[in-house]
Amino acid sequence: MMNGHDTERARSALQAIPADLPREDWHRVGRAAIAAGLDVDAIDAWSSAAPNYKGAKDVQSAFRSIKPDGGTGPGTLFHLAHHHGWKDTAKPQRQATPRSAQPDAAAIWEQCEPASPLHGYIVAKRGNAEGLRQVPAGSSLRIAGHDVSGWLVVPCRTLAGELQTLQFIPPPGAGKKLNLAGASFGDGLHIVGEIADAACCYVVEGIGQAWACWQATGQPAAVCFGAGRMGAVVKAIKAQAVPLVLVPDVGKEAQAEAIAREHGCQVVRMPADKPANYDASDYAAEFGADALEVLLSTPAEPERRYKLRTAAELAALPPLVWLVRGVLPAEGLAALFGASGSGKTFLALDAAAAIAEGRRWFTYRVRPAPVVYVGLEGEAGLSQRVQAWDKHHGRPAPEGLRFVVSQPFDLLQPDDVAELAEACRGAGLVVLDTLNRAAPGVDENSSQDMGRIIEAAADLQRRIGGLVLLIHHAGKDSTKGMRGHSSLHAALDAAIEVRRDGDAREWRIAKSKDGADAESIPFRLEVVTLGIEPDGTPVSSCAVVADTTRAEVRKALPPKSGNQRIVWDALPDVLKKASREGMPECVPAGTPCIGVEAAIDALRGRLPCEAKRQTERAQQALTGLAGRGLLHIEGGWLWLA
Repeated sequence: MMNGHDTERARSALQAIPADLPREDWHRVGRAAIAAGLDVDAIDAWSSAAPNYKGAKDVQSAFRSIKPDGGTGPGTLFHLAHHHGWKDTAKPQRQATPRSAQPDAAAIWEQCEPASPLHGYIVAKRGNAEGLRQVPAGSSLRIAGHDVSGWLVVPCRTLAGELQTLQFIPPPGAGKKLNLAGASFGDGLHIVGEIADAACCYVVEGIGQAWACWQATGQPAAVCFGAGRMGAVVKAIKAQAVPLVLVPDVGKEAQAEAIAREHGCQVVRMPADKPANYDASDYAAEFGADALEVLLSTPAEPERRYKLRTAAELAALPPLVWLVRGVLPAEGLAALFGASGSGKTFLALDAAAAIAEGRRWFTYRVRPAPVVYVGLEGEAGLSQRVQAWDKHHGRPAPEGLRFVVSQPFDLLQPDDVAELAEACRGAGLVVLDTLNRAAPGVDENSSQDMGRIIEAAADLQRRIGGLVLLIHHAGKDSTKGMRGHSSLHAALDAAIEVRRDGDAREWRIAKSKDGADAESIPFRLEVVTLGIEPDGTPVSSCAVVADTTRAEVRKALPPKSGNQRIVWDALPDVLKKASREGMPECVPAGTPCIGVEAAIDALRGRLPCEAKRQTERAQQALTGLAGRGLLHIEGGWLWLA
C-alpha cells in the first residue's frame, strides 16, 4: 500500500493498457497511475514496451511535476484497464506481489516455439527464421495489453549471449512491434549473420533492415531495436574490432552521424527524396538486393560538426528568409515588448493580420504565412480588437489568422507545449500574449527560471518550425529594455520595442539579426466605435494607423551620407518621372508621388551593395527617411513632406 492505494492492483491495471497510445492519451493514463499511487519509474517501465518509447528522460520530463491530486483520479486508470480486458482479481486480504517482480524474459522465451519460415513477417521482409521464435497459437501471453499469440519473437542478447529482453513482432497489418515491459535492453542487440572475421558490420534499427543488409552483402548486421539505442550498440560492438557502418532510416541521419563522429564509424544514407522512416529493407524491396549492395558499398565519413567554409562558399549561402523583411525572420524566437498602455497588443495583432494576409506592414514587405494568436489576457478585449480591425479595414480579418483564447497554457508544461504545437501545425507564426501569463509563477529576474522559459519557447519553436513571438512587458526603467533577466534578449533572433510619450507612440527594431536596428516608426491608435451599450455608453476599441502627422512635427535635416543620402538625392528625379495612376486620396492634390514598390524598383540599383541586398537596403532607406520626417508613406504610396 502507498498513500492509501494498492499499488500492485494499480500496476496490474496499468500493464493491461497498451502503452502505444497517442501522446495525450498516454499522458492521461500516466496521471491516473500517479493518482493511484504509482511512481514515475512504474510509468517508465510500462511505457518502455511501446514502439514510440522515447526513453526515461522523456517520461521523467512529462510526469515529474504531476501530483497525485492533480485532477485526474485513479478511477480513470481502472476504467481504462477494464476497457482493455483487465480482470480485477484483487481481494482486500490478498498478499501483494513484490514490487520488484518483473516479466521473466528467459521463461517467456522457453515457452515459445521455433519460428516458422512461413511466418507472415518473415515472408513479407524476405527474411529467415534462424535464431527466432514465435508465441504459440492460443497462448494467454499478453504484452502491454495485447494478445501476442502467433507473434514473432526476437531475442535481445549481449555479445556474450546473455538474454536481456524480447521484442514481439505481429504479422503484417496486425499491429506494431512491442518490447517486453519492465525489462532492460542493457547493452543487448541481435546479430544477423556471423560477426567473427567479418569485413564490416552494419548497424540498423530493426531486423527487417538487418536481413536486407546481410542478404545483399553477406556481411553481418546488428539490430539496435530502435534508433535511440544505436549509440549503445555501437559501444558494445567496438570491442570486436570490426569496422562499423551505420544505416539509419530516413529522418535519423543526423543522430547516426553524431554517433559515427564520436566512435569513428561510417554512414550510409538512404536517398534524400524518400519519406520519413524509409529504410534498407524498403530500398531492397523497391530496387532489389543488388542495388542495395551497391548503395552499401560506398559508405561515407560523417560530416564534421564544424565545417570550414571558404569566403566564396559563405557568400553563396542563401539569404535569411523574413516574415517581415528586416524586422522579423521566418524562423526563430522574437519578442515585442513595451510598457503597459503603449499599444503593444494592438501592434502585435496588426502585425499578425498583415502576415496572415500577406500585405505590407507599414512600409515593410511581408511573406504570407498562417498565424496563430494565443491570447492569454482576456477573450473579450481581444474580440473587440479584432472587431475594430475588421471595421477599420472594411473587411474581415484574414482566414489565415486563428486564435487560441479562454484556454490555460503553461509554457513550462511539456504537455501544453506539445499539444499547442500540434494544434499549430503548419503555422508560420505563433504569438504568445503575454509571456507573463504563459509562464505563471516564475521569477523573471532569475537566470535559472529565465533559462527554463527560453528552452521551453525554443522547444515550441522547434516543433512548429516557424517564428514564436513573445509579447512581453518593458522593465521599470524602460531604457533598459525588457523586464526580467537579460538572457532573454540575448536568446532572441529579433525584438520590437513599443514606446509611448503621451499620445505619441512609436515602435522600433530593438534587435534584428542581419537587419537594421533602431528604425523608429511612429503610429497611433485610432478609436473605432463598435456599438452602444443598453445604457447608452459607446463600445469602442482601437486600430493601428501609421502616424504621418508626427513626421511633419519633427522634420529633420537631410542625411549627410549613406544609403539614405543616395536615396534622398535621387528621389526628386524619381518622383518627377513617376506615374500617378492609381494615386490614393490621401496624397495632397498636386503633390508628386510614387508607389512604394515602384520607388524601390527605381532606387535600388543606385545603392553600392550586393544585388541581392539592394531591395532590402532601399526599403530601409525609405523607412529611415520617413522616420526623419522627410517623407510621407501611406496607403502604399510615398511623397516628400
